[in-house]
Amino acid sequence: MISRSLDSQQAADFNRDGYLIVRGLFDAEEAAILCEAARADNALQQHAHGIEDGEGGKAHLALWNKAGEDLWGAIARCERVVNAMEQLLGDEVYHYHSKMSIKEPRTGGAWAWHQDYGYWYQNGCLFADMASAFIAVDPNTRANGCLQVLKGSHKMGRIEHGRFGEQTGADPERVAAAERIMELVYVELAPGDTLFFHSNTLHRSDQNKSEHPRWSLICCYNTRHNNPYKDSHHPSYERLERLPDDALRKMGSKVSDARTAFWRPGEDATTGAGKK
Repeated sequence: MISRSLDSQQAADFNRDGYLIVRGLFDAEEAAILCEAARADNALQQHAHGIEDGEGGKAHLALWNKAGEDLWGAIARCERVVNAMEQLLGDEVYHYHSKMSIKEPRTGGAWAWHQDYGYWYQNGCLFADMASAFIAVDPNTRANGCLQVLKGSHKMGRIEHGRFGEQTGADPERVAAAERIMELVYVELAPGDTLFFHSNTLHRSDQNKSEHPRWSLICCYNTRHNNPYKDSHHPSYERLERLPDDALRKMGSKVSDARTAFWRPGEDATTGAGKK
């Protein structure tokens, strides 16, 4: 486990690049708890919606708004994640939503280039002062469709998003121009490694053509000063009750709270929001 605070260089790297990789944010024991719980959580499987990628693959996504009294809520509320997010965004944060991104072996679909704020803008958030913590449950490799980011792309501001092909994504003409001048980074992660990335950072992923699954937990946060001006399918500001870092071990294999309300695509006015 790392210390509960990021150093000034890490914060500077995030501001420059639009992302920060923290290796071993969750140690080997914690990563094993995460992986075992994910596979044992029947609710994730039952509520994961398949998303066609237009290339013959299908990714699955289970999404929920409330950081509840279960393992997933303990991770989203643990000090090491919340404190880091507040350092990077410069304000108090609250839990916007979490999701499990699931790419099964050989069939896991790709995600098109997009910015999360490309979707969240539609939810009444005036500023892009939002970010996500992408936590590797399984090894994330190029072979199984790890995340890709364009380094520094958050400085472009919000790009127009629309229906381009089978998915909702960023304007392909502008993305192509960005690809010509920005470094493409394959974010390969070991279980427990965590990628913090800005809501305007362009990211995508390939299909999983390997024999290995690629599950990733993504905890998303908004800043208090960016409280949405209108209601949407994601929550407005509510003070986040953070938990000590040892809460994860204490929670153990307590998987999805029976009261968890999962995402329903038909109720999502920004269809495609936050997909990976």
